[in-house]
Amino acid sequence: MLSFLIRRIALALTTGFVVLTLVFVVVRILPGDPAQVILGDMASEESLTALRQRLGLDRSLPAQYLDFVGGALSGDWGKSMVTGRAVVTEIMTVLPWTIELTVISLLLGTAVGVPLGVWAAVNRNRAVDYAVRVVSLLGLSFPAFVSAVILLLAFAIQLRWFPVISARSGSLGAWFQSITLPALSLGLIMAAYITRVTRSAMLEVLSEDYVRTARAKGVPWPAVVRRHALRNALLPIITVVGLFLGIQIGNSVLTEIVFNRPGLGKLIVGALNQRDYTMLQGMMVIYTLIVVFVNMLTDIAYGLADPRVKLQ
Repeated sequence: MLSFLIRRIALALTTGFVVLTLVFVVVRILPGDPAQVILGDMASEESLTALRQRLGLDRSLPAQYLDFVGGALSGDWGKSMVTGRAVVTEIMTVLPWTIELTVISLLLGTAVGVPLGVWAAVNRNRAVDYAVRVVSLLGLSFPAFVSAVILLLAFAIQLRWFPVISARSGSLGAWFQSITLPALSLGLIMAAYITRVTRSAMLEVLSEDYVRTARAKGVPWPAVVRRHALRNALLPIITVVGLFLGIQIGNSVLTEIVFNRPGLGKLIVGALNQRDYTMLQGMMVIYTLIVVFVNMLTDIAYGLADPRVKLQ
């Protein structure tokens, strides 16, 4: 297990370094002069030159790259070109909002999707199976921003069951009301994906010889489904959960905007509009670290779910 963990950590570090390089290149090829955006079209050439020197934009790309990588590794991601505040401070202010939304929607999608997928597989080609497949297909058909707008219009504006603007302050009941609609918007879409993957994995496992042998030995059907079938169907389920977490973070951009909720989404949109290079770099770095960390946890979960993975 130790060698398995070392290999996965080394792979995660290598991936993170490659992505950091790509982040630097992508930010630098964005059109527009950040100094011009900050000072405006009427700024003099002397002011633009002085700002470029202060921001380090007049240096060569290799020098900027070394500064960027060194800062990313040390936790010093510079200061925002627009607000002048430290990038780490700006990100850490809104990061809890995005993590909260992502984790709750992930738990909701898993809690709904796995049982539905198992239920549909056990009742293959029955009314229950057809109903679950239709509902999951509808969930896959709605983009995140469409479902967010529908939930907002129906339950916040028309019925007024939930607040239009999310908030963290107040009682536990107020927090629950503010997180429900954004979490449903993301969680139900994820539940649709997990449902279909779980159903497919369970159908494949239920046709295996060891399942038929367990039934022939008189093992109760619920125990066969839970201990023999579901456990051996975990790998594809873990895969889709791990991959979808990165998608959830991306979908949170639109969801946070629709529900006027603070988070990484609104921060990165503002940085894009203002050509805030340092903020964009910091945002992409944090996204990279989250995705790499989640992929590493997914690989470790493989080894825990199936010991054969550690031997490959």
